[in-house]
Amino acid sequence: MPKRTVWLNILFQVAAVLLALGFTTLVLVMAGAPPLVAYQRIIYGSLSTFSRFTDVLVSWIPLMLTISGLLITFSAGLWNIGIEGQVTVGAVFTTLVIRLLMDTAVPDSLVIALSILAGVVGGALWALLAGALKTFGGVNEIFGGLGLNFVATALTIWLIFGPWKRPGVASMAGTEPFPAEFSLPLFPDLRLSPWSLAFGILAIVIVYFLLRGTHFGLKLKAIGRNMRAAFLLGIPTWQHMMLAFLLCGAFAGLAGALQVTAIYHRLIPSISSGYGFLGLLVGMLINYQAIWAAPVALFFAALNVGSIQLPLVLKLDSSFSGVLQGVLVLFVLMTEGLRQRLLGRGGLRLGRKNQGEK
Repeated sequence: MPKRTVWLNILFQVAAVLLALGFTTLVLVMAGAPPLVAYQRIIYGSLSTFSRFTDVLVSWIPLMLTISGLLITFSAGLWNIGIEGQVTVGAVFTTLVIRLLMDTAVPDSLVIALSILAGVVGGALWALLAGALKTFGGVNEIFGGLGLNFVATALTIWLIFGPWKRPGVASMAGTEPFPAEFSLPLFPDLRLSPWSLAFGILAIVIVYFLLRGTHFGLKLKAIGRNMRAAFLLGIPTWQHMMLAFLLCGAFAGLAGALQVTAIYHRLIPSISSGYGFLGLLVGMLINYQAIWAAPVALFFAALNVGSIQLPLVLKLDSSFSGVLQGVLVLFVLMTEGLRQRLLGRGGLRLGRKNQGEK
């Protein structure tokens, strides 16, 4: 790539970040809040102490798992919007296994392992359902996924207020908390589990090498670029699409399982915490390149954790971080489209000039 093109790419990316900061600064001014103080509190709330940084990692882990899964479906040209439901169903399956086994003679560590495995299976099965609607039913995966998200949320609420409700009362706080022995071990005095951290790191490493260095990854990319051409070249397209859904759902289900066993220790209505949709935003922001997933996800996780300071100090809603995240992705996509358009025109003019000289 010519040096001039590299610098132009960097310039457009910097411009996107500055535009996003400018827009959110304008929002803060309209809300009557000092922008510099707001940004300072976000940084303070996420990075000022080691404990707060580990809280960022707690948020980073499920985000990394959803991004890892989405990169697989993105490579196959699939928009797995149903990943929120897959996280939720993974959490439901995990809760089910713990409830079934916690009063038995099965060792506690085996119960935890089986419950996490059940979460992976639950997420994979829910994703396969979205894939079957797409592949065999002709239902666009966006609409099918959104519908399945609603079903998964309704199922969770029904369980919390119905069969799994707390003794004598149904509460939005979720099911009865599990005994401590059925939770993943944590670092001393921290909310972070070493097992969860290992799962998050391992997930993106696996996906990076899967998409970059295997025939399976190459076939997925071929399907994503041109499914008909891939089929004519002998690639079993629908089988690979279903497998992409299955793998994505497995990662999402693992995220749901960790939400239950390492963070909330019970099933709550909003168990997915929006990590599926946030993973979609990050995936678009990094242009579906696994190499950038970890640092960009860490930035978004820091925004989530740091924004908790805003209602405490400035009386602002913590959803401000969502505004910043959304406009950042929006401006990056806009500037990327502008960059491609301008560089395309430049290349066209250059080609015409060379033809004239000949």
